[in-house]
Amino acid sequence: MPFTRSSLRSLPAAKRWAFFDSLTDIEAAHLHYDWPFWSRPNQRSPRGAWTYWLMLAGRGFGKTRAGAEWVRSLAETKAAKRIALVAPTLHDARAVMVEGESGILNISPPWFKPVFEPSKRTLTWPNGAVATLFGAEEPERLRGPQHDAAWCDELCAWKAAEATFDMLQFGLRLGRNPQALITTTPKPIPLLKRLIELPKVRISRGTTYDNLPNLATGFRRDIIARYKGTRLGRQELNAEILEDTPGALWSRSLIENSRIGGKSMPDLVRLVVAIDPPASIGEKADECGIVAAGVTAYGTAVVVRDASERGLSPNAWAQKAVALYHELKADRLVAEVNMGGAMVEAILREADPSVAYRAVHATRGKVARAEPVAALYEQGRVKHLGALEHLEDQMCNFVGTPPARSDSPDRVDALVWALTDLMLGRKSLPQLRTL
Repeated sequence: MPFTRSSLRSLPAAKRWAFFDSLTDIEAAHLHYDWPFWSRPNQRSPRGAWTYWLMLAGRGFGKTRAGAEWVRSLAETKAAKRIALVAPTLHDARAVMVEGESGILNISPPWFKPVFEPSKRTLTWPNGAVATLFGAEEPERLRGPQHDAAWCDELCAWKAAEATFDMLQFGLRLGRNPQALITTTPKPIPLLKRLIELPKVRISRGTTYDNLPNLATGFRRDIIARYKGTRLGRQELNAEILEDTPGALWSRSLIENSRIGGKSMPDLVRLVVAIDPPASIGEKADECGIVAAGVTAYGTAVVVRDASERGLSPNAWAQKAVALYHELKADRLVAEVNMGGAMVEAILREADPSVAYRAVHATRGKVARAEPVAALYEQGRVKHLGALEHLEDQMCNFVGTPPARSDSPDRVDALVWALTDLMLGRKSLPQLRTL
């Protein structure tokens, strides 16, 4: 029975080494260059008929290696004779796609290595297959040449993306089934969104975390720790396509500009934990919004924690809110009581009779209550301590129309109650200074 990568890794170390030691030099060399053996499923060419293969993945996922291996397989199997290699610039095509650590030259076996001629911008394999380099900064260079395959790298970084891709498509007309692989860390550009909707597209997705064991220790320790959960991190590490919702009270850029790096709690003169209790219980019930925020001596509010959760019983959410109250040494619990009335206080008192508590009543709609709080963000008076991913998603999708019941913005409601208590419930505030 032939070994697979997973079955080999499942063997005890001694048996793995025994297997490797049993190989001849030729067998070991062939195994070293056996991409189907070493690759992950989301790095391999999709099955079936397709025209475009979109590989949307985070930094360090292995997009370049996958692209280089795909081109190598086309050349080896004679599936393509003329291949276009298109990068943001001609320099990128050479430095990354061809000569990079995971580029075509470095992943090719000695017995089937192409000859690179920089002056001609070409790679030529022993069987006559040719790949030509192009930069997206010069779309007109793609006018005329014909290809039966193309590898487009970092599409979302192309300056003339639409023009370059259009010129490429006009020349992608050789062979029975011209195909293009597009490897990129996604951004919400019109071209990518249009490609995703095409009928003959296959999409592979991946994150930086898929390839974490092969990345440098410093990268894992510093870069991921710094950007995890932020908009930039979600885009560059998780490969999420993030864009603003038209009409939302908050934008991604507004929140990103409000972020405080690190995990250290700033000096706060007052801190509250706000609760937006769900009207029902069970798995399909709304979330219980639980958000903690404080204010500095200079009048800047800081949102420090989002502990919201779905499916909690009244006793469970009360205990969770009280625990957070004590953990952060909060000054007060604030809870909306429109649905629960006196029962909300009774449940909280049962969890801990000593908590300082204030009930708040919603006399206006959600949007009317949220607009003054959104204005505080625009004024630079609110900061977020680290990344509050789920809360921020809800904020950036909160528009001026009533949401569906299943999408009730309970995290936003709790945020609004906390910041209203801290920033809008007093007649005067300290003079604003930057944190």
